[in-house]
Amino acid sequence: MKKSSREINLLDISQMEHKGARSDKIKTTDINILLNRVKLTKKIEFKKKIIFLSLLLLTVGLVGIFSLI
Repeated sequence: MKKSSREINLLDISQMEHKGARSDKIKTTDINILLNRVKLTKKIEFKKKIIFLSLLLLTVGLVGIFSLI
């Protein structure tokens, strides 16, 4: 039950083409999309820091006011 070399070559070629197509999809990335994602992440982190600091100052101020009363 030997397979002919022709059948093996056809199978090998189709597997290699499939691997090549898959690796092309993985390797292609758009640098602008990545840079935009980084910018958005930085903006979101900055907004979170501003909100946290404002809430912290508000609570410290309220505690200070209520401690004087």
